[in-house]
Amino acid sequence: MRFLRLFLGVASSAMLLSACESAPASRSETMVNLATVQSGPQVQAQELEGAIARQPRKASLYARRAAFRLDAGQVTAALEDINRAIDLDDDDGEFYFTKARALRAQNRLTATLAAAQEASRRGFSSPELNLLVGETQLASRHYQDAIDQLDRTLQQEPDHAGALFYKGVAYLALTDTVQALQYLRASTARDPRQPETLHQLAFLSNAYRLPTEAVVYTRRGLKLAPTYGLLWYDHGRQFELQNQPDSALRCYARAIQLDTTLYRADYRLALAAFKLRRYATAIPHLQRAVRRAPRLPDARQMLAESFESVGRTADALAQYRQLVVENPGNRHWTFKVWKAGEKARQLRADSLYRRRPVEPIAPLVQRFKPTITE
Repeated sequence: MRFLRLFLGVASSAMLLSACESAPASRSETMVNLATVQSGPQVQAQELEGAIARQPRKASLYARRAAFRLDAGQVTAALEDINRAIDLDDDDGEFYFTKARALRAQNRLTATLAAAQEASRRGFSSPELNLLVGETQLASRHYQDAIDQLDRTLQQEPDHAGALFYKGVAYLALTDTVQALQYLRASTARDPRQPETLHQLAFLSNAYRLPTEAVVYTRRGLKLAPTYGLLWYDHGRQFELQNQPDSALRCYARAIQLDTTLYRADYRLALAAFKLRRYATAIPHLQRAVRRAPRLPDARQMLAESFESVGRTADALAQYRQLVVENPGNRHWTFKVWKAGEKARQLRADSLYRRRPVEPIAPLVQRFKPTITE
């Protein structure tokens, strides 16, 4: 998630990285904004190669290079370096924390938790370690365990915006929206320049049909991240809730342009096209939406009917059959399968047994008939 990259993006200093604001002078030089200085960690990692060549058995050099490589996005190389460091010195808890970060970047959740546990067992303790464990538990859908770890972070740093954000997301997953809003608002109060937090707040505001609140968050978010597709979807939704459909559709189209995985935007565009009987326009949006979220309300039904309306009977039949699977015993969909199947069979029969055109033939030779005289 965005907050994981933002709050765990630093290397050996194990300090927090602000993605939108300059770091205070007291922080390590690794606190530069990596979004604008992508070459920094790569250069720092390359500068260590000479030192490693001179001292190939110094574990801390490999660990430092691993951290720089991790910041540069070279996850596999970083993992190789940190494993080498642990082979040379397996008592340093911070080495295991760096390994946990690399494993989390590879989405290896169980291995991440194991490495984090080793870091703690070897005496490494920091808010970032607890944050990493909490976020990993959240990704594993162990929501209460995530909250417990995030509480540890907040005990060490009560104003930790990342921990407040993740705690809000955990409560959202537990459907405790009151608590979720409380922590998300607290997070954005401490760090108002995080687009992901603003998206979550806008999404919740729209869900509660409070578009005037949502638009405050979306406007702020889009100023910070104008290419963030989710915020464009949220912005479109608040327009829709305020009965401004044209503006809403433009926002949904922009969201899809920026992020083709946003099936909700596809769904909203499809709904509008379907209502206007623009079935050919609705079909690609519905296909993407159904592929990512098969249970969207009426989406498969609209897709089947759209296929049927444009004459794609075989495709319509496939969707009607899936509706029967998803709704066993539903007579309406059973009838639609039969009806579409009959139409498909007729089309096949017409194509297979259509008469061939008669080819011209030469006229028959007229035989001589003798005249009969009486």
